[in-house]
Amino acid sequence: QVQLVESGGGLVQAGGSLRLSCAASGRTFSSVQMGWFRQAPGKEREFVAAISWSGGPIYYSGSVKGRFTISRDNAKNTVYLQMNSLKPEDTAVYYCARSRYATAASSDRTYDSWGQGTQVTVSS
Repeated sequence: QVQLVESGGGLVQAGGSLRLSCAASGRTFSSVQMGWFRQAPGKEREFVAAISWSGGPIYYSGSVKGRFTISRDNAKNTVYLQMNSLKPEDTAVYYCARSRYATAASSDRTYDSWGQGTQVTVSS
């Protein structure tokens, strides 16, 4: 079992920045890929970004590419999401997730462990 804890959310004005962190503990050696997803009120959960632990491909959704950067610190078992040029439409609860597979990075069905989420609110 892997435990994931997100932090770093908050309220920011449009154009501002936030950095989210996701600390993993437990059986982290079985983790291959980490992803960030978000869910806005009344909307379905959507993919944001994904990264492998071993230095493989990085993926972004089209809506965040060029503004968000996903990274990892293997020594700390932590994945980050640097969010710049934030827009009101980025407002959502952001979740990190773990997958034991290196496929289908943008599908939430790939991931078997999820954090509790952290709220990001961008004011206009």
